Amino acid sequence: MKIVNITTAVVRYHGEATLVRIDTDEGLSGYGEANPDAGAGGVVGVINSVRELLIGEDPRNVERCWEKLRRRVFAGSQSGVFVIAMSGIELALWDLAAKAMEQPVYRLLGGKFRDRIRVYADCGDGDDPDGSASGCADRAQRMVEEGFTAIKFDIDNLHHPAKFDHYNHTLGGREIRDMVDRVAAIREAIGPDVDLAIDMHARYDVPSACRIAAELEPFALMWLEEPVPPENPQALARVRQSTKTPICAGENLYLRWGFRELLDAGAVDVIEPDIPKCGGLAESKKIANLAEMYYIPFAPHLVSTPLGTMAAAHQCSAVPNFYVQEWHALEERDVWDSYVVPPTDSASIVKDGYITLPEVPGIGVELDLDNVRRHAVEGFGVFE
Repeated sequence: MKIVNITTAVVRYHGEATLVRIDTDEGLSGYGEANPDAGAGGVVGVINSVRELLIGEDPRNVERCWEKLRRRVFAGSQSGVFVIAMSGIELALWDLAAKAMEQPVYRLLGGKFRDRIRVYADCGDGDDPDGSASGCADRAQRMVEEGFTAIKFDIDNLHHPAKFDHYNHTLGGREIRDMVDRVAAIREAIGPDVDLAIDMHARYDVPSACRIAAELEPFALMWLEEPVPPENPQALARVRQSTKTPICAGENLYLRWGFRELLDAGAVDVIEPDIPKCGGLAESKKIANLAEMYYIPFAPHLVSTPLGTMAAAHQCSAVPNFYVQEWHALEERDVWDSYVVPPTDSASIVKDGYITLPEVPGIGVELDLDNVRRHAVEGFGVFE
């Protein structure tokens, strides 16, 4: 079996999501997805520029193909758009290899520890565009009623009326009070037994992060996510050392080498690689295994269509230290669900706060190509 072509499609989701298709000389195709953070233009451009290196390769040699790209093309670019593009190709390789072997992907990753993957609902700013405490509480309560046992909210607001400087993001007293009020309202709405994570999108300095982490200690958070930028693990370690609130980070890091320093610095209580961004399924498994050496749980960040989400679920099933996986489609649910043929017993792959692993070959979901075309971004083509 040999690779004969690699093509892409770009669809509307969280901006622009890039889907990847790999075709073989035996008529079998595999599908993957690259994280949208880098922008579709850059990701598609990289994939187009490297496809010839994989033409003629056996797609069942997934890690050989991945290493060929990393060593020959990306040796000087071990992060950003290059690794994101490589991640999308890698997911498609696993789908293709598993289909060729007539096995679900998790079996090729070493087998599963669990049949269902717990997901948390990313609730953003809540029901109110201004992020009011009541709007957050309403959305939180609704997600719990839908069966989610874990949820996440954003509390960072660079346009807060009390902010005195557009460039210095040091938190003032009124900003902190508003943040705490929102978290308090959410916790009251969901009770003590639902896990609650809070995201700050890597926007603040160390003093601000330490203050808000301390203020949030009474609410027993699952974690406080990226309170400071990711470039300096020692700074994040200072925040972690200052508080009982668990600290989570890693969505903006790449490959296992990007996580080694984070773990060595003692900077996190939870790591959150983004699987279709950090290097793919095999690489994120290596990251999870590395974290296990430090007794750190693995809770992947994820902004993907159902294709990338289900691919990530296979990897989450294959590591012992899995905690919870992100589901980021609450405000785009109808379009999000439409990208794949629905499971037979549900309109969505996410049901009652869980993803059940499929036992069919490959990733286990098939793209609804009519809906892919319907929501395709003009100018990129659809697997052409």
